[in-house]
This record gives sequence, structure tokens and C-alpha cells, in this order.
Amino acid sequence: MNRCLKPIMTHGKVFRKLGFWTVGAIYFLILVGGIVRATGSGMGCPDWPKCFGTWIPPTDISQLPSNYKEIYGAKLKGEVEFNAIKTWIEYVNRLVGVAIGFLVFGTFVSSLISFRKKDKTIVFLSLLATILVAFEGWLGSKVVSSELHPVMITLHMILSVIIVFILLYAVARSFNYVIEVEDVADKSSLSFLVSAAIFLTIGQVLLGTQVREVVDQVASVIGDALRSEWVANLGGKFQMHAFFSIVIVIINLLIYYRINKSINEKGLLSKFSNWLLITIGIELISGLSLAYLGFPRLMQPIHLTLGTLAIGIQFVIFLFLNKERVFRSNASQV
Repeated sequence: MNRCLKPIMTHGKVFRKLGFWTVGAIYFLILVGGIVRATGSGMGCPDWPKCFGTWIPPTDISQLPSNYKEIYGAKLKGEVEFNAIKTWIEYVNRLVGVAIGFLVFGTFVSSLISFRKKDKTIVFLSLLATILVAFEGWLGSKVVSSELHPVMITLHMILSVIIVFILLYAVARSFNYVIEVEDVADKSSLSFLVSAAIFLTIGQVLLGTQVREVVDQVASVIGDALRSEWVANLGGKFQMHAFFSIVIVIINLLIYYRINKSINEKGLLSKFSNWLLITIGIELISGLSLAYLGFPRLMQPIHLTLGTLAIGIQFVIFLFLNKERVFRSNASQV
């Protein structure tokens, strides 16, 4: 191995570990955000960035002024009610977001140390992720000020997925210096299949957010006591979501089959295809439980997180299938 690559491997290892932890933290934030939504805790803190006017939210209504509804409920038409559990669920969501901000900034610093002279694209991507995380924090404030407007919530989630894509690309690109990806027969058609899977899964996740809006509307009319009857009243969007879930399962099965059929010695791509199949399978089970078990609250955030996780795995597979074309590293010139 070229001696000049050893420092890259040493520092790059730190960058890759930090990058993986950061991506994992973002997925955890998506899960927490889903819990916030499922428990109706989005306005648990009616102001931003503080919560009920303090940096550490109250745990009991006695810690609030007697006229707190007048102070914080104006934009909510006086309907704000203090609920310690919902307040702290939302507050934890914000704390996780802040922690991710530090992790992303740390990833950027690590990229400077490891790749500023060898691959400036990795540094740029890490910087871009840092900027977008700061923007994501600002967008979070707009979600609160808009009283959880559906469009703002969807934009907030889409930006999280974009940040994941950027970090995954940066981390995968850093691996270009130290690993070899096994050859796959007819990469172009398989790459097209994976691209189609990515776009379909993104569309499915976005459609799922629309279904969630319909669920909220049905729940407000029928009531929580009749959760088992929600599905029958969801209409066309839910049926479309169910149909595309079958399409997505089929296309991901094809990806798994194509990869494992064309590789004699199982390696990186095979491992990612296995994880993709497992993720899609669990996501399908969670979706079925939502449809037939009366929308259990715990399953809603799990279902959303698994969907975004599947997109991330598909994206990594796409990157490694197109390793020579999309990375264009200068490792050979070091």
C-alpha cells in the first residue's frame, strides 16, 4: 500500500466512525420526531428555542404562572394545556437536534483534518451538512411558529433525509481509499433498478406523511376509542400507499436477488443488500400492524424511521455500484 495513504486511513477512520455515529443520530432524531408526532407532543413546548420561557422546561403546572394560557396560548387560540410528558418529549426532541448539530460540526472538523489536502469534496460535503443542520434548526422553529403546519413538518423531514444523503456520500467516498467493492454483472441496469427504488421509496415516505394527515383528521372525527375503524375511513391515499408498498417490496427483492446472484464471494454489497431486505421486511410488518391492529402509537414512528433507513441503504448501494464514476477520487495520485 502507498505509504502516503496511511495517514489518510488513520485520520479517515475517525471521520468514518464519527460520520456513522452522526447518521445514526439523525435516524434516531427521525424516530424521536415520529414519537413526537404520534403522541401529539409537537406543541408540548409552545415557544422556541425556550420551552415555556425557560431553558429547562417545567415538570409540574405549579411551576408555571397562573396565566400561562394567556401568555403562551395566544397563537393556539387559548387551547394550550400543560402536559409534562408531552413537554419533555418535545424537549428531548430538541436536545437530540442540538446534539446532532455538534456531531455534524465534529464531522466537518474531522474531514478538515483527514481530507483537506486529499479530497476537498469530502470537506465541502461535511461543511454543507453543517450548514443544512443549522438551517434545519431554524426550520424547526418555523414548525412551531406555524402551529405544526403539515407542509412545514414534511419539509423538516425531507431536509433530514437530504442531510443523511450528504453525509452518507461523504463517508462512502472516504471508504474509496481503503476498500474494494466486489464486481457486479451488468452494473448499469442494476444501478437503474436501485435508483428507481430510491425514488419510489422517497415517494412512498412522502405519501405516508399525507396518509398521516388523513389519519389525524379521521381520529379527530371518530375518536381514539374507535382506532380499529380508522383504516376503513382513510380513503384513496391509504390504498395507494398500500399498493406502492407491494411494489417497493418487489423491487427490493429484485435488488437483493440481482446482487447476490452475480457475486461469488460475498462482500460489502451483499451485506448491504441483506440489511436492505431485513429493513424492508420489518417495515412491511410494521405497516401491516398499523393497518390491522388499530394504529398502535409505537409503530407509527418505527414505520417512518424504517422507511427513511431503507432509503439510506439503497443510496449506499447505489454509491458503491457506481464507485468509479461518482467518487472520482485522486487516491492514485497521492
